Amino acid sequence: MSEQIAEYRISVSEEQLEDLQRRLRATRWPEAETVNDWSQGIPLRYTRELCDYWAEEYNWREREERLNRFPQFRTEIEGLGIHFIHVRSPHENARPLLLTHGWPGSVVEFQEVIPALVDPPSNGGDAADAFHVVCPSLPGYGFSDKPAASGWDVRKTADAWAELMARLGYPRYFAQGGDWGSFVTTRIGIQDPDHCAGIHLNFVIGTPDPEADGDLTEAEIGGLASGAQYFDQESGYMKQQSTRPQTLGYGLVDSPAAQAAWIVEKFFAWTDNQGHPEDVASRDVLLDNVMLYWLNGNGASSARMYWESSSEFTVQEDEIKVPSGCSIFPKEVFRPSRRWVERQYTNLVYWNELERGGHFAALECPETFVGELRACFGTMDNSERHGVLR
Repeated sequence: MSEQIAEYRISVSEEQLEDLQRRLRATRWPEAETVNDWSQGIPLRYTRELCDYWAEEYNWREREERLNRFPQFRTEIEGLGIHFIHVRSPHENARPLLLTHGWPGSVVEFQEVIPALVDPPSNGGDAADAFHVVCPSLPGYGFSDKPAASGWDVRKTADAWAELMARLGYPRYFAQGGDWGSFVTTRIGIQDPDHCAGIHLNFVIGTPDPEADGDLTEAEIGGLASGAQYFDQESGYMKQQSTRPQTLGYGLVDSPAAQAAWIVEKFFAWTDNQGHPEDVASRDVLLDNVMLYWLNGNGASSARMYWESSSEFTVQEDEIKVPSGCSIFPKEVFRPSRRWVERQYTNLVYWNELERGGHFAALECPETFVGELRACFGTMDNSERHGVLR
């Protein structure tokens, strides 16, 4: 296995862009929903408006240049090509930080937080808070390769990320994640405690113990109600992707309108918006994220993470002993209480419940997200403030 790290730059052919326009213009649309809200899914009117903009006004070359402003690389781990952003801080004693996205996100989520994490003095912070940032694309996502065999679940991904950090010359590092990135990050804390100095999650699952908890607090009752609403009304995508990702993939890989609708609906449902996904992310940013699925035909391969790892949604018995921190945003899908989470994360050193934000915290409220990471990792041992570079 080659450990070579090769520079990478996003470069999409004109043929791909022309094919995208052709497919968008030839979309066969369904009839409109029979309600005046999003309860049947993303509305036809908005989907057509978004896809018309995508075909006629969205400027991929400008967006491509913007995405390429950060150094990107690819390397092979366990036979799979992994794409990642790697930005080294100019500040002495910057700490290595691994950021992992989930579905239906991508490295696009971290575009606004990377500069502040890497160079705090230029972004309203202190040099002591600087990080060397590594943002990999999950297997089967973005510009990483698609697994050709089963087995690439969150546990194998965690081992691959640990290998990536070692290969980059970071013997000690912090890790952060949301959505699937939260599960990968948790597994890193379990599987690589000798090198992972601490973890931060903006998505975490915890459940009450009726025998130990006694009466539930008002916040806990609200959290359970939110989780129940998710399972009743919002989890159809998860069941499909957990059981039949291949079947789903035919439509998502063939139709850009289908791929956009499948993803953007979640940016409405899971964000702290005022009734529209573009309240929290511009149309261009939403389409940047969709493009990272469309360009590489990742409809099935990204969904397959659910098939590989759906058992991770159950409460795990493994104890996470590395220093851990959680930021709970009010519009997150699950909002557990601290006492529920502490049963598994037994070294929970940071906990904060925010007033604004949702599932895609780094994208929705980047300044708050950066502040949470600085506060969380700042509580962890100062002796971890180093990184050996090569």
